[in-house]
Amino acid sequence: MSSGEPVWLRAQPSRTRHRRPLTREGIVDAAVALLDEHGADGLTMRRLAERLNVTATALYWHVRTKDDVLDLAVDRIFGDVPIPEPTDAWADDLRVLVRGWRAAMLDHPWAPGLVGRPMLGPNVLARTEFLQAALVRGGYRGRRLAVVTRLLANVVVGSSLTEATWRRASDPEARTAARAHVASHPDAYPTLVASGHLDDARWNDDLLFEEGLTAVLGAAPP
Repeated sequence: MSSGEPVWLRAQPSRTRHRRPLTREGIVDAAVALLDEHGADGLTMRRLAERLNVTATALYWHVRTKDDVLDLAVDRIFGDVPIPEPTDAWADDLRVLVRGWRAAMLDHPWAPGLVGRPMLGPNVLARTEFLQAALVRGGYRGRRLAVVTRLLANVVVGSSLTEATWRRASDPEARTAARAHVASHPDAYPTLVASGHLDDARWNDDLLFEEGLTAVLGAAPP
């Protein structure tokens, strides 16, 4: 599936070579809609062409592979993440950014699983620049800056992926059954039972996410 060089490092082809009113932007719009409906596994070039009412061949004037489409779609989602105006409160600025990042991931549950792909799109890079600039204002430099950047990304992507997967795979009865299963084995899992593992009422996702941010910033001071 891979075409080697990332889509971000290749120039867009001339639009005059194709007569249909088809653009890369339109392709990405349709791709995001299909991804929201069917997930990454359900996106095919044929299905995308059908959604756009064009032939699959027409798509290849603008993108080479499905990988290109996925990279472009992920960057489009990052465009939904608000970039706040920088203030003197660098940690608050950072929290605003990563909260928006998490919200965008949860709005598009297919996205967290693709974030490990080459992240060279303008929307991704602009938000990564803001994140690191906020950390620099907080005193982070060098390797410490790289470590905390990676940790924050892992908190956002990991929590979003877990939440999105759990929401897709479980109905309320299944979640209740999972909690009951753990609670019914206190001898085997005493720590899990005591900590309220899988107990949404006790430890909701929003709380765990906020505590995760605090833990990262507190555990790795500049």
